[in-house]
Amino acid sequence: MNFEQVAALKNLLSSPKRIAIIPHKNPDGDAIGSTLALSKYLSKKGHNTQVLAPNDFPKFLKWMPGADQILNYERHNAETKKFIAEADVIFTLDFNDFGRVGHMAECLENAKAKFVMVDHHQQPSGYAVITYSDINMSSTCEMVYTLIDAMGDRDLIDQDIANCIYTGIMTDTGSFKFRATTSQTHRIVAELMDKGADNTAIHQRVYDTNSPSRLHLLGCALKNMVILEEFNTAYITLTQEELDRYDYEKGDTEGFVNYGLTLDKIRFAVIFIENKEEGIFKISFRSVGDFSVNEFARNYFDGGGHTNAAGGKSEKSLEETIDYFVSLLPKYKKALTA
Repeated sequence: MNFEQVAALKNLLSSPKRIAIIPHKNPDGDAIGSTLALSKYLSKKGHNTQVLAPNDFPKFLKWMPGADQILNYERHNAETKKFIAEADVIFTLDFNDFGRVGHMAECLENAKAKFVMVDHHQQPSGYAVITYSDINMSSTCEMVYTLIDAMGDRDLIDQDIANCIYTGIMTDTGSFKFRATTSQTHRIVAELMDKGADNTAIHQRVYDTNSPSRLHLLGCALKNMVILEEFNTAYITLTQEELDRYDYEKGDTEGFVNYGLTLDKIRFAVIFIENKEEGIFKISFRSVGDFSVNEFARNYFDGGGHTNAAGGKSEKSLEETIDYFVSLLPKYKKALTA
């Protein structure tokens, strides 16, 4: 954060406020970790805080300190709307456009509160009075740590806050292997461990609590993988019928797309997952090197994200979606095979 942002935030929070803290729809480890960490920090500063999620989040994150206090817009609709309407300040974390919160968007658009954005995705919208945006950060959790540090409050980071921030950094960096992981990221993680973050327990709770049905679903996904050697590309499909067959629960497909990138020479990996209720195929894009899946998702699939990790959607059938996707690849053959 720069000096002006810190000064503006200190002024905004100079007296006790009613603060709503919002992650994106289908929140992941970074979204849940950052919102819970910020909520606990601001509560220590004397504010009345509440994390309000657009919908439910994966079971493997529900152990996190404070996760049981999150209000779910789909399940606690009246309470969520009331808190947003009465909030003095709304922090939006790990997203930068109201389009990322689903049906909650209307509430945010009509809110009288002042908005603060903390996010590391590209091309932020301009809705916030304070926008802390840094696409070079590994995660929004790393940004929350930096925010707390900039406010002069590192001493307020306790074990619960450290566990939340560690979880978000770990998950959003692919256990510290992605390119956005810097030496500063590791220094922050070291301090979080000094503050009590239990790295071994966090890894086990996030990655080692699979159900048999999730592993069977992974087997189905890998069996469905198609490799397009000509374009150094691999894609996976999962239909609603396949999800239902293996008792899909929210979060079960987390990380599946990354298996494509474990293949030798593959530079572009994609997964298409049907959501029959919404009438779409949700798409996750991953890449290595300089190939921007953010631009690819924005240009063709109503999405966006980071250079090497992005999301999108398609309202076409699976066959039409795949045909369209494959038809785009010749335009990028040089970039994918260089």
